[in-house]
Amino acid sequence: MMAKDHREDTFEEIFSDGRAPAARTRGVPLETPVALEFNGISYAVMMASPSALEDFVTGFAIAERLLPPKGTFDDIAIHENEFGIIARANLPAEAAAPVFERARRRVAESSCGLCGIENLEIVNRALPPIPSPLSLSRSVIFAARAALSDHQTLGRATGAVHAAALCRPDGTIALVREDVGRHNAFDKAIGARARCGLEGPLFALLSARCSYELVEKAVTAEIGALVTISAPTTLALDRAKAAKLPLYVLARADSVLRVV
Repeated sequence: MMAKDHREDTFEEIFSDGRAPAARTRGVPLETPVALEFNGISYAVMMASPSALEDFVTGFAIAERLLPPKGTFDDIAIHENEFGIIARANLPAEAAAPVFERARRRVAESSCGLCGIENLEIVNRALPPIPSPLSLSRSVIFAARAALSDHQTLGRATGAVHAAALCRPDGTIALVREDVGRHNAFDKAIGARARCGLEGPLFALLSARCSYELVEKAVTAEIGALVTISAPTTLALDRAKAAKLPLYVLARADSVLRVV
């Protein structure tokens, strides 16, 4: 697996006050095609940061409902080639049917997972209600929000990635994962929880807009509440309401909106 998650590049910085352009070196996050294979079948290719890929594969499988909310794989093989990275894992036989069905249909997909007639038909599939919703106090949300930047190592180096934190009910951060994709970062956090056996109620804090797929992932992984830095879309809001997922958005240093 690739050890680095960013590289240093030099650019020409241009100023508004008439100063001469100057060379500036800054970090740029790596973005790599990651092909996910389950039981020998190609399932998806995602553009992702090449770090914590075992967490990513696990969390992706949970979000796709191929594994239960805290399920894991016995083994995940990561291979790098000239085109990108291949991640391979095996599901139990009884859980592999959706993979083979997907291979048979080969419905085109985007990174948000909402393209093709088959997928459009399941956008509004029933979501189970959150088993243990968390009602968060203002102090808890602001404590987690204030602590998040200390955990954004790649974000500080590049200024170009998203972070997904899983937090305890008192606002302390249990773990953080980062990625160029907001959905990938959340998958990595969900997978990390399963792989390290993190127990107890948790809420998610995401440095992203609150989109449909993030709500779906939170519900599927049985996360107790979702807090996002930016605003929700209409579909995200409606799906959170349907699943009774406590949803807090526009989380700032001094304010937050509870919308569900």
